[in-house]
Amino acid sequence: MSRPELRLSSRRLAWNIAAVRDRIAPSELMMVLKDDAYGHGLTWAVETGVAAGIGWFGSYDVRSGVEIRRILGGHGRIFAWVTSTDDEIDAALRHDVDLGVGSAEYLARIVARARARGARARIHLKIDTGLHRNGLLPEEWDEALTVVRAAEADGAVELVGIWSHLAEASDAEDDDARRVFMDAVERSGTTGRVPEALHLTASAASWWRPELRGSVSRIGAFCYGIRSAEGPELEGIAPVAELVATVTAVHGDEATLALGSFDGLPSTLAGMTVGTPGGRRDLIRMGDVTSVVAGWPGMAVGDPVRVFGGGDHGESSATTLAERIDTVGEEILTRLTARVRRVIVD
Repeated sequence: MSRPELRLSSRRLAWNIAAVRDRIAPSELMMVLKDDAYGHGLTWAVETGVAAGIGWFGSYDVRSGVEIRRILGGHGRIFAWVTSTDDEIDAALRHDVDLGVGSAEYLARIVARARARGARARIHLKIDTGLHRNGLLPEEWDEALTVVRAAEADGAVELVGIWSHLAEASDAEDDDARRVFMDAVERSGTTGRVPEALHLTASAASWWRPELRGSVSRIGAFCYGIRSAEGPELEGIAPVAELVATVTAVHGDEATLALGSFDGLPSTLAGMTVGTPGGRRDLIRMGDVTSVVAGWPGMAVGDPVRVFGGGDHGESSATTLAERIDTVGEEILTRLTARVRRVIVD
């Protein structure tokens, strides 16, 4: 092995999914797949999720949503929440992708494209609960509902969901956000049917704040065993991937690894602990395509070194590494380039 490998455990991902579903029940899990399934590989994550019984998949953009549909075929629901171009709206209509709608302008474009194509768009209307990350303001909500119900009447749209994001800055702020959210849900009921998919919470709030969960919970990071930065370990959850690099040269009391910043790891991680056949050792420095690790007795070319995900063998997770440089585990994983081979090990 001359290139580093991100070794993926389908068994572990399925186990995590089961643990998450047990934790959030009766809320339904929407498995989030943004950024190529957090760097793990979209096809593998979707196929494993389907085998584990997932029915909802969350995609940041329509392009990824269309790829998920290609993998899923006619089964399952897909939700793409970023504001899209007209061409992307058309693609969503063709491939049965639900659209998250956070502005009056976007809503108008979706209605127009659906009417032009003689299609019906499934939409999730987003209320801004205070985070100001896209979303209709409370004072815009009633007018948007009027547009939606008129479009429903002529078959151009179907309101299938109401959703929002939480700031997760404090319990009090999230409680305030929930009140805004529930008010929007209630107001939707005065104009027609309340949609079935009500989703306010992502990974952290879904896990620790059951009173905030709706009928659906959007969870990505925790499914892959990526805990929150500075957060506690998650009961029943473990990383589904480990990053392994091979020793390519031995010089005195140092070993050279086939791993560098061109593989996506920040060079500022120099000084971290990795897992070697001789136990934990420090990564002394990181170059463009190679790194140097403190040696161990009997080290040899071809020895595997676990950079993360190996438990007692090295750094326990991508989040552990991320905390060293004040970021999140998702960034460590999603920065990994195509030089790092994704390998399914079980």
